[in-house]
Amino acid sequence: MPLAPEYDAMLKQLSAQPGPAMSDLPPSAGREMYRMMRPVVAELPIGGVENRTINGKSGAIALRIYRPLTSGAKAMFINYHGGGWVIGDLDTADAACRDLATALDCIVVSVDYRLAPEHLFPAAVDDSYDALCWAVANSASLGGNGKVLVGGESAGGNLAAVMCIKARDEGGPAITAQVLFYPVTDADMTRDSYRRNGEGFLLSKDTMKWFWDTYCPEGQRTHPHASPLRAINLRGLPPAIIATAEFDPLCDEGALYAGALANAGNSVTYTCYAGLIHDFMATAGMFACSRSAANDVYAAVRRYL
Repeated sequence: MPLAPEYDAMLKQLSAQPGPAMSDLPPSAGREMYRMMRPVVAELPIGGVENRTINGKSGAIALRIYRPLTSGAKAMFINYHGGGWVIGDLDTADAACRDLATALDCIVVSVDYRLAPEHLFPAAVDDSYDALCWAVANSASLGGNGKVLVGGESAGGNLAAVMCIKARDEGGPAITAQVLFYPVTDADMTRDSYRRNGEGFLLSKDTMKWFWDTYCPEGQRTHPHASPLRAINLRGLPPAIIATAEFDPLCDEGALYAGALANAGNSVTYTCYAGLIHDFMATAGMFACSRSAANDVYAAVRRYL
């Protein structure tokens, strides 16, 4: 399928006004650029937003808790933001979290895990797990009904997948389902989708190389907490809803992870959305094509709520 018209027009507009590549920027400048790309939209409907700080094993972790418009006990969705473990924060995930809470009628706990290069792998994993354990331990006071989902976009999808493996291996919280939007599942950047989509579709191969080089020393990248596709044992994991995009360099590794989970006996709902690019959830409020994909994923998630 060709590129969706909305993305075709957007990418042509961006190419007509070229700026510095993300991989050419220092992390601080990359973070500012990403905040401009994904701003807070405070007028999006939501029942309530609360900022909270918890004590993790390695220090304070900031959370943002979103409650839907309706009352009563709800499932909890623990959200890990995208941004290659280097950029991204609670603000860049804000619009997506409001959408999740409203569309799924659930409580969303957004996690501000530590970023690289200030904090290398596995700091983001450790914070993400501490936040998951805290949310489950405090489920009743947060208004949870006992169901706990983990999810995220891109690097956040990576962390959500890793949470499922870590919780299984360490006897941690019971996770109802994992929701992975165009997840990073492997450090291998030689697959065909990198060749097809490595330039010109927002997320580039150079940017992914920069993310990996900034986040994780090369010798640790095959660890399943960095590259969950490399896990020897994927049995006994929560049901997975995995969404990839046709014009995304991460498309192949997302498909392979879905296949590996299914082959290990797990329940998997996998869709590659034709015509879309990486980070399509960021435009779900603007583009009909990405809104349709988001609604399709939400329909799959509702089966576990």
